[in-house]
Amino acid sequence: MNKLKVSLVKEILLLLSDKVGLLLMFVMPLLLVFIITVVQDSAFKLVNENKIEMLVVNKDQGNLGDSLIDKLAISGSFNIEVSNELDKTDIKKQTLNRDKLIAILIPINFTKKINQNSEKTSNLMLTEFGVIDSSMVQPKNQSYNNYNLDFYFDPILQENFRLSILSGINTVIVGIENRKMLQQLFSDMGYDKIPNHIQKELGQQNVSINSSPASNGSSVMVPNSSQHNVPAWSLFAMFFMVISLGGNIVKERLSGSFVRLQTIPIAFFLTIWSKVIVYIFVSLSQLTIMFCIGMFVFPYLGLPELKMPTNILALIVISVLSAYAAISYSMLIGVYAKTQDQAGGFGAISIIIFAAIGGIWVPSFIMPEYMQNIGMISPLHWCIEGYYSLFLKNGEWNELTGTLIYLLLFIFGCQFFTFIKLRKQNYI
Repeated sequence: MNKLKVSLVKEILLLLSDKVGLLLMFVMPLLLVFIITVVQDSAFKLVNENKIEMLVVNKDQGNLGDSLIDKLAISGSFNIEVSNELDKTDIKKQTLNRDKLIAILIPINFTKKINQNSEKTSNLMLTEFGVIDSSMVQPKNQSYNNYNLDFYFDPILQENFRLSILSGINTVIVGIENRKMLQQLFSDMGYDKIPNHIQKELGQQNVSINSSPASNGSSVMVPNSSQHNVPAWSLFAMFFMVISLGGNIVKERLSGSFVRLQTIPIAFFLTIWSKVIVYIFVSLSQLTIMFCIGMFVFPYLGLPELKMPTNILALIVISVLSAYAAISYSMLIGVYAKTQDQAGGFGAISIIIFAAIGGIWVPSFIMPEYMQNIGMISPLHWCIEGYYSLFLKNGEWNELTGTLIYLLLFIFGCQFFTFIKLRKQNYI
């Protein structure tokens, strides 16, 4: 026991002397989690809460152009500036200069085209109902009058964001078209306007959508930017211990420390296990700090609070296995690398690759199927799957089976090849 204590003290002092390693393991995660969460939360608020700056140039000679502007304003999604004097060149300049993210040019014939199409649709419907003679209307196969709204956007606007905006605008236009078609239909049937009781029904939304995240048990975990980012980037930072631990192993090996330890019974194994114990403590300290910041500091910064899962025991098990997986991989790199630079360079790049294919940067489900299959070799993929099951789905033990099995196999594989290398070099 005394020898283990001495070995632990030696590892702690060695760790404390590695200022760069401590910086990467503690300061970098704080900055990383904070910056990524702020960025994603800002993007979420831009889509869901903040109004998007929109320029509308209305050239329409009828009243439906104004109706479109009113409906867009009522939607609450846009901060609209209306101008009827700008031409296409001016509109492009304003979007390129980022004065407005998006701009719409309503054409001169906007109202005219909608009226023509509404009249055709009404006539065809009344013909089908037998209300009017088919000889009085135009042939069914005659094409409708097409009309286009010009939509301009800042090139920095991402495609998914742009398509979401277009979908919202299109929904407003379809509503205007449908209402105009009904007005025309009642007009053709001899009504001056749509009856009040029908207008009242048209104004009501009878179908409401109850949005709720799927979750296990009675407790519902509401996803937010903190629930996604704090676990993910904490794991990413944890695996970066490869630079510190891997580099220290190379340093001790090249300095002859390993050879000297061979002359002392069980000292070599004590040294290895001391590293494991110290770095598991470091990893769990990292996670504890990150989670505490998410729970107690983020709300004061205007960021969503990190909600802890109900299955705390599962959280501890997944955290310990994730830490042990990171340690095992770092030791594997340390015994195979020939220099500290090689261990640090290869270790850091490999962790970045693991994070990229494992779903840390972007969700795995949006990747091509072959990339999803490749990503399953990444230990970070299974670590984050375990955390997402707990933090986002309130998952139970049966949903963590894949994560537990893979992490155990990964740890065993890294430890096995580490043992083979040390055995080959006659260290054990």
